[in-house]
Amino acid sequence: MEHNDALAGQMAGPENHGNDQDLNEANNAQETPSMESLLEEGLSLDFPTQGEIRRGVIATIRDNEILVSIGTKSEGVISGRELDQIPAEERSALQVGQEIPVYVVAPEDQNGNVVLSYMRAREEQDWEDVERLLESNETVDSKIVGYNKGGLIAPVGGLRGFVPASQISLVRRSASQGDTPEQRWGKMVGDDIKVRVIEVDRERRRLILSERLALQETRETLKERLLDELKEGDVRTGRVTSLADFGAFVNIDGADGLVHLSEISWDRIQHPSEVLKVGQEVQVKVISVDQERKRIGLSIRQLQKDPWLNRVEQIKEGMLVEGTITHLTKFGAFARIDDDLEGLIHVSELSEQRVGHPKEVVHEGDVVTLRVIKVDPERRRIGLSLRKVDSPAYADLDWKMALADEVEKVESEEAAAEETGPTPETSTDADAPGAVDSTEGEETPENEA
Repeated sequence: MEHNDALAGQMAGPENHGNDQDLNEANNAQETPSMESLLEEGLSLDFPTQGEIRRGVIATIRDNEILVSIGTKSEGVISGRELDQIPAEERSALQVGQEIPVYVVAPEDQNGNVVLSYMRAREEQDWEDVERLLESNETVDSKIVGYNKGGLIAPVGGLRGFVPASQISLVRRSASQGDTPEQRWGKMVGDDIKVRVIEVDRERRRLILSERLALQETRETLKERLLDELKEGDVRTGRVTSLADFGAFVNIDGADGLVHLSEISWDRIQHPSEVLKVGQEVQVKVISVDQERKRIGLSIRQLQKDPWLNRVEQIKEGMLVEGTITHLTKFGAFARIDDDLEGLIHVSELSEQRVGHPKEVVHEGDVVTLRVIKVDPERRRIGLSLRKVDSPAYADLDWKMALADEVEKVESEEAAAEETGPTPETSTDADAPGAVDSTEGEETPENEA
């Protein structure tokens, strides 16, 4: 019996030992990762490379460091100089769980940490943004933060851009006066400015901007809208942006219109600079709107009273005037009848006889009596006649005008006498103010006799 039990134990021993070994192998398999799992885990990790920009989530914020999860086995760290470069206001606004861009400074430092920079990531993104702006020709709203002798400083994102003097708008340049940069640009610091990126050089950290191109693009857009709104006869306030031999450009509501030389002043001028200057504010009247050619015609003089009308107020049709022949043409002679007034004597009005050329009747410098036969305010013309000076048709008018002149002369003399009072030679006691006629109610000495 004992022998059978021992035999059974020997037979059972090896079987139990085999079960324990299998159990240990199973336990070891659970505790120790296989090579395959290690490879899979390694492949799933996204190892960072130097200079790479990633999006990360802030995991921890401490006084001396910020830990950011960027998809690696360990968190990246922003510390030291990289942390100090973040502006205090922006740094205080960072929160745990916030997603931010980070720049990989080093994939691993001596402590095995991924070294990150927040500000360098922002800067790299800014460079990418300005390169995109350069390609798209988009305009950007900025603010003037500084200046140097060559122009203005304006930021785009976190980058400082430079607006050379040649790229500053004419209106802004016209407002800059002085010999030093401070005198020219100092007052502009803090002003808003619209710019366009015209040059980007990352290596040299060079960003060049243009206000002129930005405004030109904006004016084209605004002009299309303005062309739909403007109507002939509208009166607007504008500012002179530039002067040319043929006229002046005036900006109204962001778009330029042209004031032709002939529409600047009622007086004859040779160049707009005689009357206007760049930057000057003026009232203009819309006189034409060309939708197809996208042109706006403006006038300054039409909002002013024509001085010619004031000068001809005393000139009436039918009256006689004295004129000086100024020059001759084949169709007539021009005569100056006032310092600033000229009239035309048509060749048919020079004589009752047929005249081939005015020189047959008058010569330059001749002083002659002429009759006004027409006053045309719209065309600013005065028609004169030499042959109708003695015309019987005007006899009655001449008599009435002569009588009116005489009456006016007498009234003027009486008015002058009232203003000056009696002269010493004609003054008597009886004429004196407050004097009483001594003969009233009394007999004269002759009666007494």
